[in-house]
Parts: sequence; structure tokens; C-alpha cells
Amino acid sequence: MTKEVIENHQRYLERVALYKQHGCDIEEDRSFIIEKACPFSGNILEAGTGKGYFTLALARLGFHFTSFDISDAEQQYAKLNLAYYGLTSYVCFDVANAECLPYQDNLFEVIFAVNIVHHLPSVRKVCDELSRVLSPTGKIVLSDFNANGFALVDKIHALEGKRHELNAGTLAETKAVLTEYGMKVEEYHDTYQDVLVARRIIL
Repeated sequence: MTKEVIENHQRYLERVALYKQHGCDIEEDRSFIIEKACPFSGNILEAGTGKGYFTLALARLGFHFTSFDISDAEQQYAKLNLAYYGLTSYVCFDVANAECLPYQDNLFEVIFAVNIVHHLPSVRKVCDELSRVLSPTGKIVLSDFNANGFALVDKIHALEGKRHELNAGTLAETKAVLTEYGMKVEEYHDTYQDVLVARRIIL
């Protein structure tokens, strides 16, 4: 195991510990999202790899899936973390823009989008693409910070001398758009996360 892999994993553990110190268990948050998505199988897409916290959670459960992000640099954290656990082969990484995905129609049975909605300049464009690549019987699982979550993230970033950047996207708008597209949307709420599970209505 390389020094880079070990050092990256140590940074990951430190971040998890910092959140836990302030009352948030990142691994429990990810488990809550996965629990609300169950049952699921088939082709899985993760929209927005980021540093790969959710990527790692899915891979550790034995799922093989595709994960994309607009930033290859961000994905490097995820790749190194997977390497630490010997899970590199579980994930196919792509660099892609959520507003213009390189995947064929109806390809995925489940799509996860965790903590990316607040980064989106256009929720509708992303919903268009996620809906396009979703199978007729599939589901889209979106999760993002609620008020408690955003307050905590702001605090963590401030401690690190950073600022958490927000864009225009909200889960409320996302729910409205997906409902407009004829999908049934269920809502779930945890301490720091709100979750939407959207399915096509089969008539």
C-alpha cells in the first residue's frame, strides 16, 4: 500500500472524526440514505462523486456501480480511499457534467445524488438528464443537507479556514420538478439530511 493511499485515508478518518466531534456520524448518514433507497439492484449510477464518502459506503456493501463527477481532482480522493479498502474494481469512474451525461437512455435502475443539489446552477437541466438515463422502473435517490446540516458544514468549513459555496439548487425545487415530470416522490428526514426517493408512476 502506497504512502499516498495511507495519508489520504488518514485525512478521511480525521474528517469523519471532526464531524463526529460536532455530533454528526457521516457513516450513519450514508446508511440512512441507503436504507431509504432499499431495495435496489441492477445498474447503479452515483451522480457527483465528490471526495467519495458515499462511493465508499456503497462499495463496502458490495455494490458495483458507475460514479461521475465534473472534477477529476475530487475523484482522486475517492479512488485512493477505495484503494485502501481494496475496492477499486467496484467502481467505474467517469468525468462528466450532470447537465449533459454521456450515458444512453434508460440505462440505470437506481441513481444516487448525495449532497450535490445545493451545488447545482440548474436543477431542471440535471433532472432532465437523470430522468433520461433512468430505467422506466427505476428510482432516483437525492439527499442533501437540511438546515442543521448546512449549519454544521458551515461550522466545519470555518474551522478549516474555508467557506462552503452554495448555488441555487434546493431539494424543494427538485421535488417540484420531478413531480412535474410525473414521478412519485417520497420524503424522509434525518438530523442532518433530507432524502427524496422518486419513482416513475406506472399506469
